[in-house]
Amino acid sequence: MQSLVISIMGKDKPGLVDTLAKCIYKHEGNWQGSSFAHMAGMFTGFVEVHVTDENKQSLIDALDAITDLSVQSVAVTSEQNNNSTKLTVDVMGNDKTGIVQELTSVLNQFNLNILTFASHCESAPNWGSLIFKAKAEIAVPEDFDDGALQDALESLANDLVVDITAKR
Repeated sequence: MQSLVISIMGKDKPGLVDTLAKCIYKHEGNWQGSSFAHMAGMFTGFVEVHVTDENKQSLIDALDAITDLSVQSVAVTSEQNNNSTKLTVDVMGNDKTGIVQELTSVLNQFNLNILTFASHCESAPNWGSLIFKAKAEIAVPEDFDDGALQDALESLANDLVVDITAKR
């Protein structure tokens, strides 16, 4: 079996995921996992599919022929998992320009790999401003110092709240 990672984007409307699922099923692909989001009127996401070598190219061709979606696929030859510990990092604070860059810069300084990252802003009615919230899952070495990361992230702003949870 060959792993394909498929990314999609299209103007949001009902039936997009069903169209994708039917295409994958028709070409005997096995849907392994996915993540989808709606942003600014667009629907976007990723799907991991396992497919036989014999069906891989016909699936890719069929995906490329879907008219309502921009589709890209990449064949994955092997998975690397050098880190067995994952941390979930939840961050909340006043929104400001550059906050994502600051957060990812700290993670990069620790040489950490971001596995998932989701963020959004929401209204803070009592303050009249926006609150930024982010959740990241990162891979870390077994002996990683969670406290040093928490201190580094919290030092970015005096109102930043950081919660780190380990999954071993």
